[in-house]
Amino acid sequence: MNAHEIDYKIFGEEMQYVEIELDPNEGVIAEAGSFMMMDQGIKMETIFGDGSATDSGFFNKILGAGKRLLTGESLFMTAFYNQQQGKKHVSFASPYPGKIIPIDLEKFNGKFICQKDAFLCAAKGVSIGIEFSKRIGRGFFGGEGFIMQKLEGDGMAFVHAGGTTAVKELAPGEQLRVDTGCIIGFDASVDYNIQFVGGIKNTLFGGEGMVFATLTGPGTVYIQSLPFSRLASRVFAAAPSGGGKDKGERSILGGLGNLLDGDNRF
Repeated sequence: MNAHEIDYKIFGEEMQYVEIELDPNEGVIAEAGSFMMMDQGIKMETIFGDGSATDSGFFNKILGAGKRLLTGESLFMTAFYNQQQGKKHVSFASPYPGKIIPIDLEKFNGKFICQKDAFLCAAKGVSIGIEFSKRIGRGFFGGEGFIMQKLEGDGMAFVHAGGTTAVKELAPGEQLRVDTGCIIGFDASVDYNIQFVGGIKNTLFGGEGMVFATLTGPGTVYIQSLPFSRLASRVFAAAPSGGGKDKGERSILGGLGNLLDGDNRF
């Protein structure tokens, strides 16, 4: 194998973390900010690019870092190596409520395509690149779909998703329609395109956006029930504004409430 062969355990329910077991000289790479804890004896190193076998040499490092920049990720990643005798452990946490999904790239013929912010960590040797859309419609209207990440190699990788996860096995020609933000990832055999919702009422008043994704089999598709963009929009809509007053507090009844509780600042 080109990638290091690592063992792992996933802990938790709604807020999960993955514990990676490293034999001597084994390593794992992770997105900056996902680190949770590690045993004494593990060396942490900031690397330029993704640190894969294809990332060797100065030019390849620049190219790999540039690809990560296009997906909105940091130019740097963090690598963790076991440089001691005996097994050591390092853990990485999911950034928001949901699930951590283990991806064995050998079972996906060495390539898995995922949302650009889904990647959490992977065995040293796995390549984290970008998957450009070849269709203009998908690029302009697909939201997250124009630039997606691709995980390549023969090792283990881990992606995270919001809410509950659904796994769909699509037969040849079978099609699944999905909200673009709800896609976690799929294997390379799945055809991904964008379809307009259709109808003026649906577009203007449906509240589901102008387009949805169409995924055509054969292949495996991972779906999340709560994409981070949807969670963030709900939090933003409910957040207090205007000096700490929400919409109710800024209304007439809200002002009366302020008088009753002794707060006369309108």
